[in-house]
Amino acid sequence: MVKEIRFVDVGEGITEGHLQKWLVKDGDKVREDQSVAQVETDKAVVNVPAPISGTIKINIPADSTLHIGDSLAAIGSVDELKGYGASGAPAQTAQPAPKGTIQKTVAPAMPATQARPAAPKEIIATPAVRKLARELNVDLAKVAGTGPNGRILENDVRGTSIQAAKPAASVAIKYSEVLEGKHDEEIERVPMSMTRKAIARNMEESWKIPRATHMDLIDATSLWTMVAKEKPKMQKEQNIHLTFLPFIIKALVKALQENPNFNSSYDHEKQEIIVKKYYNIGLAAEAPDGLKVVVVKGADKKSIAKIAKEIQDLHDKVTNKTITVAEMQDSTTTITNIGSLGGGFLAVPMINPPNVAIIGMLSIRDWPFVEDGKVRIGKVLPFTITFDHRVVDGAEAVKLGNALKNYLEDVDFLEML
Repeated sequence: MVKEIRFVDVGEGITEGHLQKWLVKDGDKVREDQSVAQVETDKAVVNVPAPISGTIKINIPADSTLHIGDSLAAIGSVDELKGYGASGAPAQTAQPAPKGTIQKTVAPAMPATQARPAAPKEIIATPAVRKLARELNVDLAKVAGTGPNGRILENDVRGTSIQAAKPAASVAIKYSEVLEGKHDEEIERVPMSMTRKAIARNMEESWKIPRATHMDLIDATSLWTMVAKEKPKMQKEQNIHLTFLPFIIKALVKALQENPNFNSSYDHEKQEIIVKKYYNIGLAAEAPDGLKVVVVKGADKKSIAKIAKEIQDLHDKVTNKTITVAEMQDSTTTITNIGSLGGGFLAVPMINPPNVAIIGMLSIRDWPFVEDGKVRIGKVLPFTITFDHRVVDGAEAVKLGNALKNYLEDVDFLEML
């Protein structure tokens, strides 16, 4: 029996991928579990294994865009592959494979001339949303759902109704219509990478969140002294590059434990706040192909040294494009360390859905502090808390900020870590 390798729905909102390269040639003999191709999604680059041993028949060339259900290749004996489709490859209208990772699937050969009818759109919507659609005379089959797994939300129905009511004259002019025939030799169209497409989608989703930002300053003199003291020792004894970030993570976890609504997500359909009892801190990481968010999981249970080593390893994986999907999943709150890039005094970062908040850390710098009428020069760390105002209010953000400040300014707390 011929076995296929298909690009399937991994359950992370991934709908397409990019076949970077084949690690074998068409007609090669391959072993079971041998890596045969590299596929990039908007989450990570993964090696695709052979499901069985045999001869491989490549269906899709390298540097191609993949969609859910596409068959990358088939593996079987030489005789079996002769009868594999009329032209040696299956039709690319195959039904989408079940959710999971890129995996082994079995499919009978199908003549290239036989076209499958398009599957009807699955409509995922609550009874309340269906009732609203009937009231507004909206066909749910024509509505693009923005909820999890394509679930249609009330805002999707209302938005479709509003668009349908607009006169045709109000339709926006496309960029291509404006640029057509103008400046042809002075523009360049650059295809977006998988990561950049994912960032675009996430930012559009983030922009829908009603947000507010709290800003404050931390006296980071004690933190600066602690890192300066421990950094050479940790480098020498454990070969770990110590930064301020592990201390910030530990202080943030303590602050989140006192302000749990910031370590949560918002269920729009059920109008519920889902408070997480675990602390997975997402870190915005600069990558060659765009921003990624890696996750330090169970940060409350890890030492400063262990967090520092994990940050170092995750950074290397992002740089080398070996980061896995699992290492970028399930964050409960996110930190963006703007100060590591050396710029900025204040910033309002975008919330990373489904998180409720993102903490922006700026550059530590010398700063005058007035105490008892006298001025001393210390180290100041500006920070921001951008939060989902549906879930938490400004007063709560102040409490979270004060808790974060208190822990990072407390010498006794820093020495216990």
